[in-house]
Amino acid sequence: MREVVQRGLYYDELEPGVVYRHRPGRTLTEADDVVFSTLTMNHQALHLDAAWAATQPFGQRLVNSMMTLSTVVGLSVGQVTQGTIVANLGFREVEFPRPLFHGDTLYAETEVVEKRLSASRPGQGVVTLEHRGLNQDGVLVARAVRTALFWTRAAHEAAGLGTDRPGPARDGARSGPGGPDAARAAPGGTASDGGGAAGAATGPGAGHGAEHEPVLERGDEESAW
Repeated sequence: MREVVQRGLYYDELEPGVVYRHRPGRTLTEADDVVFSTLTMNHQALHLDAAWAATQPFGQRLVNSMMTLSTVVGLSVGQVTQGTIVANLGFREVEFPRPLFHGDTLYAETEVVEKRLSASRPGQGVVTLEHRGLNQDGVLVARAVRTALFWTRAAHEAAGLGTDRPGPARDGARSGPGGPDAARAAPGGTASDGGGAAGAATGPGAGHGAEHEPVLERGDEESAW
C-alpha cells in the first residue's frame, strides 16, 4: 500500500517568486480574541472592553494584532513548513495596514522571496518568506517578512528525520538496526555513515542535539547560518 504523509516543502522545492495561497481561512471570533489576549497577559482595552472601544476611532474592539500574525503564520504551516523546517530565525518588516474585527475571516498567502544554502549547516538552507494576511474582502491586514532554516530533502532523509517519522512506528522502522533511532544514537546525533546531513552536527551547538535546536551565535544573523 502506498502512503502519503502530509508535509510542507523542502528547501529544494521552494522557488523564489512563487506565491502559495493557504486554505481554508480562519474566522476570528470575540472568544478567540479574548482568550488569546488574556492568555498572553495583554489587557489592552481595545481588545477586551467593548464599551470603551466603542468611544474610540474604530468604534469597536480590534482583533489583537499578535493573534493576527500568529494565525497568518499558522495558516501557512501545512503547505510550507510542516515537518521540513529546522528553525524559525526571525521576523522583520511586520506591519498591520488595516484593522481586523471580530467576525472577520483571515486568509493567508506566502511568497518565497529568496533562498540560499547555509554556509555552516550542510544539508540546510536559509529561506526568506513574505507572509500576507487578507480579510474576506481581499484587503491586506497583515504583512511580515520572515527568515527560516529549511532542510533539503536528501539531508533530512539521510539523517533519519524525514517527514514520515512522527506517528506510530511501522515494521521496526524506529528501533531496527540502521533506523532513525540508530541515527540518533550515533556520534553527533546523526547517521553514523556520514552521509547527507551528518555535517550539520558540526554547526553551532554541535553535540547537543544541534539538528533539533540550532543555536544562533552572537553577531550577524546572516553569517551565523
